[in-house]
Amino acid sequence: MEAAGSRAATDALLALLRGGGWRPAAWTRFLVLAAERSWQEAARRPRALAEISLLHGALLAAGRGRGRWWVATSWALAASHLGLLEDRRSLGAANALTLVRANLPVVGAALGRWIGLVAAASDLADGAVARRLGTVTPFGDYADSLADAAFWTWLTVRSEPSRAVSVAAMGAWAAPVAVVAAGSLAHGRMFDRPRPAALRPAAALQALLAVRRALRP
Repeated sequence: MEAAGSRAATDALLALLRGGGWRPAAWTRFLVLAAERSWQEAARRPRALAEISLLHGALLAAGRGRGRWWVATSWALAASHLGLLEDRRSLGAANALTLVRANLPVVGAALGRWIGLVAAASDLADGAVARRLGTVTPFGDYADSLADAAFWTWLTVRSEPSRAVSVAAMGAWAAPVAVVAAGSLAHGRMFDRPRPAALRPAAALQALLAVRRALRP
């Protein structure tokens, strides 16, 4: 029920922004109201907020000064969307694994050329853990998508020499995020991500990028 409430609240905020013509005053009201709702949802889930904060504190320490803005952005996105946990009050193991994957660019240097394979394995593991423990939530769904977009885009830009593979990767991860964001803002309601039933180009690209990175010294 809370997921529906979160969706309705997001649609209402987007409609308000569109109704205001995306002018500075509309953006200011949008951001103030969004921050207010995020704070209310976080206050209802102090345990999840504490878990997210501790996890990102550990990631920041593991990064040894690298990627402070990356980790801070990850924390802000997670902490501001706790309403998507629905009736759960804890972050859960699956979501923690997803957030670690999102921050591999900061903490995964020791993995070297195996970083892509580790990320791909974690992508399979977090979904399996969530289903096994019965902790599937909209939070996990959206976090998984953003973690994939962040990590695989970073890996592509950082280490993929093939222009064709790079363009395909951007099309698989960065483009859908941009299209959904632009569509939601333009139409004043949340756009759902496309979910191909049979063909999953992003999964195939994950495997390709991970293997290509592992084969390069």
